[in-house]
Amino acid sequence: MRLCLRTVAHIERLTVYPVKALDGRDVEHSTVLPGGTLAHDREFALFDADGDVVNGKRTARVHDVTTTYDPETRTLGASVPDVGREQFALDTESDRVRAAEWFGDVFDVDLTIVRDADRGHVDRREMGPSVVSTATLETVAGWFDDVTVDGMRRRLRANVEVGGVPAFWEDRFVGADAPAFEAGGVRIEGVTPCGRCVVPQRDPETGDRTPDFRERFIERRRETFPEWADRDAFDHFYTLMLIGRVPEADRGQSLAVGDDVTVVT
Repeated sequence: MRLCLRTVAHIERLTVYPVKALDGRDVEHSTVLPGGTLAHDREFALFDADGDVVNGKRTARVHDVTTTYDPETRTLGASVPDVGREQFALDTESDRVRAAEWFGDVFDVDLTIVRDADRGHVDRREMGPSVVSTATLETVAGWFDDVTVDGMRRRLRANVEVGGVPAFWEDRFVGADAPAFEAGGVRIEGVTPCGRCVVPQRDPETGDRTPDFRERFIERRRETFPEWADRDAFDHFYTLMLIGRVPEADRGQSLAVGDDVTVVT
């Protein structure tokens, strides 16, 4: 994945998560689906017999799983240290069943794998891509010992990373009279700040909790809350990242790494 060493606002990185809760995949470009999300983002999800999704909120066991994904063949490679390594062609029913059985052993629960090609299994079904700035990742990583920028990136799991802007740039897009922004001809409107769960508190490699993560995060977030943000749009300070929405007229278009980003009304 190349990085754009530029000083103007631009898309620095695009990341999709082919199987919900598992590893992300950096891409050079991504098409906005009819449902308003990015192609291959949370395209597949693991569901238990009660219809509940298996994710990091539910079990830290997800941190033991390492995955790769080929979007052309929809082949998922998966590895777990105490289980082994496997590959699954998720576009075939037989391999989805086989993958569900394999992951069922990993998570010790009966599972099925479900595909949603139009919207993906995003948490907020009526919304779209998540957005954060590179400067935000750098700043927040600096609040903690032994947390790298890439580690913070993996904890937050954003789709769109914007470079060439200040920390907490994304906070300006929610609240009264908030603007939107455009990238590559695609308009992204802010819908809500992202209240965080237990996942960012864990080391993405080990699943171990970072001591006092939530408490320090809230304290520093309060201290550094930007003057350009609408405080009334934030329910609390354990919030970071923007959840956006792509208008229907712009769906079907693509975002690409390097696209200029422009704030619009």
